[in-house]
Parts: sequence; C-alpha cells; structure tokens
Amino acid sequence: MGGNSTQATMFELTGLTDNTRIVPFLFTFFLIVYTVTLIGNIGMMGLVYAFSSLHTPMYYFLSFLSLVDLIYSSAITPKMVVDLISVKKSISFIGCVLQIYFYAALASIEVLLLSSMSYDRYAAICHPLHYVSVMTKEKCFCLVLVSFSVGLLQSLAQTSCVFSLHFCRSNLIDHFYCEIPPLLKLSCSDTFFCEVLTLFFVSTLGLYSLVSVLVSYTLIVSSILKMKSAKGRQKAFSTCSSHLMCVSIFFITVFFIYLRPDTRVLEKQDKVASVFYSVVTPMLNPLIYSLRNHEVKRVVLRAMQTC
Repeated sequence: MGGNSTQATMFELTGLTDNTRIVPFLFTFFLIVYTVTLIGNIGMMGLVYAFSSLHTPMYYFLSFLSLVDLIYSSAITPKMVVDLISVKKSISFIGCVLQIYFYAALASIEVLLLSSMSYDRYAAICHPLHYVSVMTKEKCFCLVLVSFSVGLLQSLAQTSCVFSLHFCRSNLIDHFYCEIPPLLKLSCSDTFFCEVLTLFFVSTLGLYSLVSVLVSYTLIVSSILKMKSAKGRQKAFSTCSSHLMCVSIFFITVFFIYLRPDTRVLEKQDKVASVFYSVVTPMLNPLIYSLRNHEVKRVVLRAMQTC
C-alpha cells in the first residue's frame, strides 16, 4: 500500500460530459428517457397483473424483467441527471457501495431472466403440446428465484471484494456513476483478485446466458423452418423477435466494456456503452415488447379504451 493510508469517504465523478454546451440537451433527453422508463416498466407490470390473457410464463418473466429494469435505471439515472447540472459531482462512500451492489446484482439478474425467457420460447415453439406441463408455475417461480439469488449473491461477493481495498490515491472516478473498472484504478491495494473475480462472474453468467439463448434460438429457428403454415412461421418469428432485440442490445454493450483488453483509447466509448445498457436499455425493453408483440398491443388498446 502506498504512502497516504487515509481511506476515501467521498468520491468525485467526472460525469457524462465536460461539454457545457450540450448539457441542456442531455439533461432534457435523459429526463425524458427516465420518465418513459418509469411509465413503460410500471405500465408493463400493471398490464401483466391486470389482464388474465397475459398470465402466461412469457409475461410472468417479462413482469420481473420490467421490475429489474425499473430498479436498475433508478439506481443510476436520477443521480446522472442531477450531476449534469451540478457543479460538484460527488457521491458518498456508502452511496458508491450501494450503487455498485445494485447495478451488479440487477445486471446479472437480467441476463439470467433473458436466458429463462429464451428457454420459455423454446418450450412454447418446439414442444407446444407439452408446453403447459413443462413450464409450470412452480418451474417459473424457481427460475426467477434462482436468477435473483445468484444475482444478489455474486454481487455481494464483487462489492465486498472491491470495498475491502484501500482507496488512498485520487478519489476521482472517471465515470458518471460508480463502476468497478474505473474504481479499481483508484486503489493503492493489489486489485488482481477483484479483477479476476469480476471477470469470472461477468464471463460465466454472460456466456452461460448467451449460450443458452443461442442454443434455444438455433432449435427454435430449426423448428420454425419446418412449419408448413406461413402464418404460423410469421407468428413464431414475431413472438421471438422482441426478445432477440432486447438480448442483442444488452449483451453487445456489456461485453464491449468487460470482455476486452483495458485501454484508455476507448474510455469515452465506455461511457456511451454504459449509457446504453444502464439507462437506455431499461427504457427500450418494455417499448420493444409493446410495439412488436401483438398480444401486448391488443391489451394496451383495451386498457386505453377502458380508460
């Protein structure tokens, strides 16, 4: 450990941008994004709860995905929006701990829920006659419970490791929220174990989820191509397309940040990618499912007519 052994009690954030001319635009844009995120995810949970036609495994998982996106976005976006118009962008030590814990937990829960949703689509399309017996309420509950348990426990391990280190150099985090890679750069302790631990969890959970999605959709596409009815093929592809879009956006940005060599050249791109998976994706998920899913659109129209 280096010379000054005083542990940091407060961290400063560089923020999203230092270009003051675009701050009003960014403030307005992300305020709208967060408002749409709240309305979209709360609305999706409300629709699934209120309409019996959505009481199926697919929408059961989707309601939990909306809950995760809602909390995930709320852990990061409000602070980021306030910091855009603040002269001093600071966060307490405890605030930083909570922010890292929640985003690490919720990101992991999201990838596991996405893999569960791909399994659900595989069962529905490839084994339609046995779907009801395969995707029981008990199995759906267990998949959600495992997703939350694994996500919360692995996040506890990562957060405990990071904050067992000493931060006695600069307290300036080069990011718009507390993120593990830039935070590790501030430590004067040996960060090798924490880096390996983070890489292990990100790669293990990410690759497990990605492989399960790819395998499921390989089997799904194979099954769809064997269908004789063109209408049946179109319906099956329409059902899966929204899920594939959400999976693609999330995985591309997460893997870009965590599963590449560390380099200062891409630090600005890191912030852009972080904005996508922590701020924009939670807004897009309910919108994609609403716009590309006929059942959800039908229920939304019914709800509007009722109101």
